[in-house]
Amino acid sequence: MSNSAVFVPHFHWDREWYEPFQVFRHRLVTALDTVLETAEANPDFRFTVDGQMAAVEDYLEMRPENRDRVAALVGEGRLAIGPWLILLDEFLCSGETIVRNLRMGWAAAARLGGAMPIGYLPDMFGHVAQMPQILARAGIEHAALWRGVPGSVEGHAFRWRAPDGSEVRTEFLFDGYDNGLDVLLVPDRIGRALGDYAEMTADRWGTDPVLAMAGTDHNAPDPHLAAWLRQASGEGRAITMATLDEYLREHVRDEVAAVVTGELRSHVRGNILPGVLSVRLGLKQRMAVAERTVDHAERMNALWSRRDDSPFLSLAWHKIIESTAHDSVVGSGTDETCDQVAARLAEAAQTARAVRDAALTEPAGLVPSDGHLVANPLPFERTTLVEVEVAAPPAGTRLVATAADGSAHPVQLVSEAPTVLSDERMDASRLERVLRRIHRRELFGRLIDHYDLSPGSLVFHLAEVPSGGPFDLLILRKEVAAAAAAHPGEWRVLTLEEARATALVPVRVPASGLASFRVEPRETPAAAPASYAPSTAADRTLSNGLVEVTVGADGTLDIAGADGTVLRGVGRLVDGGDRGDSYNYAPPAHDVLVQDPAEITVDVVEDGPLRSRLRVTRLYAWPVALSGDRDLRDGRTVPTPVETLVEVRAGEPFVRVSTSFLNQSADHRLRFHVPLPEPVTTSSAAGQFAVTERGLTAEGGWGEYPLPTFPAGTFVSAGPATVLLDHSSEYELVGDGSELAITLLRAIGSISVNIHPLRDEPAASEIPVPGAQDLGMRVENRFAVVPSATGWRGADAVALAEEFRGDVLVTRGTGPAGGQLPADAAGLRVDGQDVLVSSIRRVTDDEFGNGTEVRLTAMRDSAVTARVTGAFSEATTVDLLGRPLSRTEAANELELALGPWEIRTVVLR
Repeated sequence: MSNSAVFVPHFHWDREWYEPFQVFRHRLVTALDTVLETAEANPDFRFTVDGQMAAVEDYLEMRPENRDRVAALVGEGRLAIGPWLILLDEFLCSGETIVRNLRMGWAAAARLGGAMPIGYLPDMFGHVAQMPQILARAGIEHAALWRGVPGSVEGHAFRWRAPDGSEVRTEFLFDGYDNGLDVLLVPDRIGRALGDYAEMTADRWGTDPVLAMAGTDHNAPDPHLAAWLRQASGEGRAITMATLDEYLREHVRDEVAAVVTGELRSHVRGNILPGVLSVRLGLKQRMAVAERTVDHAERMNALWSRRDDSPFLSLAWHKIIESTAHDSVVGSGTDETCDQVAARLAEAAQTARAVRDAALTEPAGLVPSDGHLVANPLPFERTTLVEVEVAAPPAGTRLVATAADGSAHPVQLVSEAPTVLSDERMDASRLERVLRRIHRRELFGRLIDHYDLSPGSLVFHLAEVPSGGPFDLLILRKEVAAAAAAHPGEWRVLTLEEARATALVPVRVPASGLASFRVEPRETPAAAPASYAPSTAADRTLSNGLVEVTVGADGTLDIAGADGTVLRGVGRLVDGGDRGDSYNYAPPAHDVLVQDPAEITVDVVEDGPLRSRLRVTRLYAWPVALSGDRDLRDGRTVPTPVETLVEVRAGEPFVRVSTSFLNQSADHRLRFHVPLPEPVTTSSAAGQFAVTERGLTAEGGWGEYPLPTFPAGTFVSAGPATVLLDHSSEYELVGDGSELAITLLRAIGSISVNIHPLRDEPAASEIPVPGAQDLGMRVENRFAVVPSATGWRGADAVALAEEFRGDVLVTRGTGPAGGQLPADAAGLRVDGQDVLVSSIRRVTDDEFGNGTEVRLTAMRDSAVTARVTGAFSEATTVDLLGRPLSRTEAANELELALGPWEIRTVVLR
């Protein structure tokens, strides 16, 4: 039994949770004031600031005068800060966001003296498979964590191995991050208590000193701690106070026998609270939108703009990363906290959108104003469909889209807009008031092309792009005043817009590149390209030659792939009660599952040839809530129509599906089922730089029932069914592996419940959160289903998921109307099967100058060569913190040999 112990004073700081951010910050300032005063009064005192710089930044924003005091303690090694910007939920953000979190935290810590080189992850609800590689490629050799470690780990440390083989020595906080507090309960009995604890846990420690984490949530250690420990040390115990970094560098052995590979999601030594994956759907969707928008903004800014908007992009990233905190995006906070998270994510997306749109204004200036610019954010060439508003074709003509190379393609009209925007009658004396609506040339969001003025009549003709001559508002005012004086009495004022339509246009866009087109009428329509079969719609069937979908009598879908794979009954909706909380799902003891609709209607919405759509409306009777004892669903029901829009597009090997309904029920869980042709024993889910394989069960233990509900980021696959996802989602293989179930909504009413049937202890206080019921909210989900006998690998799901999520960007040209369309322009191109490009961005280095940073990952268990082509002459391989590793000359082409699951970052100049 170890006779020594190392105490690590710290706190764990949830930035926002059962109180909003500013309330917790007020407590934070008080706590860190105490820490600084204690450290300056006692040279032996050490403190670890929870591994996240957000706490330090939030403090210094209120106490800027203390910056030098903090830096002095960091410089002396007595205050350990960083390396993260914030302690995140690893499964509810992208892998790229995890990297940016580490980079921004490391940089912030460097400005105060340097980061703690420990991957400290004390309270996350499980850990992603690639975290060891992320840490190792940032030069970090150690991690420390609590939740998710499997029961095979018997000691207090293990080697944590990523799928690529990278490893970090990992300290297992098997008794939590507050295990030292019980020893400190009676200050003058610390020696005895420590001895008892060391004896109880002796098998864990071996000859290493006991690690006593002396801290908990939202509280600074007692200022007398150092004195207490000195007294206890004088009683025969070797007691040391240290930062976590000092403990791992100076007090333990690096040699560890136990090895754990991949993600950590075991329940055996701590609750991982998997219900956070599906509660407060809106936050998960906002996170996906914000991440996608800032990613596209960085790519557009790096490739197509002369302006460096890095400060705006950094702001957007900071707000996203703040929102990834493990009590933020998870949705386990109060309603006001979650409202703030949603607003922060919206602000991040808005900031990024401004950068993205500004970057496109430069190339849009080369496109005539009667044309459109299309930008492809993905680093491979693609043909896609875009929707644009155009002038409706004259009778007897068809619309075609003409590309810069002169090729023409048919378009599909999907709607037509009314041409009469207003028809008013008024006295001549009021005509001047009508003119107040005009702002220079704009009226009702359009531009005045010309006007007709005759006795008793004023007609405005509006257009998106005026074809007439100049317009002078002052002349119009004079003319109208004269006409009104000459012809008093009633006038008619008519505002007409040119006949408008919404057109669906096929566009071929180069890798990371730009293309343009204009839509114009022709008497003879262009021939359809031979590269794709048209999409078609019948009463209950859609087809495009690659997939065919048929709506069954029960409203579910039979989906057939080109290889003969058929998925039957896709989209069966199953609604059940949920008496759990924001952390854990729990069915009521007497659940009622509603899965059969009372009515079904099917309507053809669009009939090709580019896009075909059916709308399936199913009417369900869902119970309004749980009964008073929460173990029975209420007998009262509310009729709820669920609309499912089913879509196939020419050339796409998958079926797009979106569901929408107005939620009028509380305390329930709704899931979308994909039955499988044969039962399976494993699933594969993509996210955070890996595709993780999981079984039908989860490892149990501790005090939490191990529900096998798992996270998926960009797709989830089981057997021949792959589902492409719009946002991080929860899924489960049910029916002994015969069905894949994806959660569409989990509506609950409490942060935590004191008595939970699937969890022994409360996860928090029992605080009502009526907003988490999503009552009165329209709940929408979108995904795509890929049938393929060869699974996600044969279906090329990595690329398909990027195409599904990464829509092209479209904007109207701003150059002179009627001009020549500019030639297509390519940006960076990346070739390689299952190679994911998670980032393309502008970087600046004081030594090497400006460059474009590209991050790639081999999303497969075998090596692959990635080929990067573009305008560059050299490439520098850097680590995940941006530090150069090696340089090579590369004349517009670079080949990278990627190992299985390897993350590689290069800067091109």
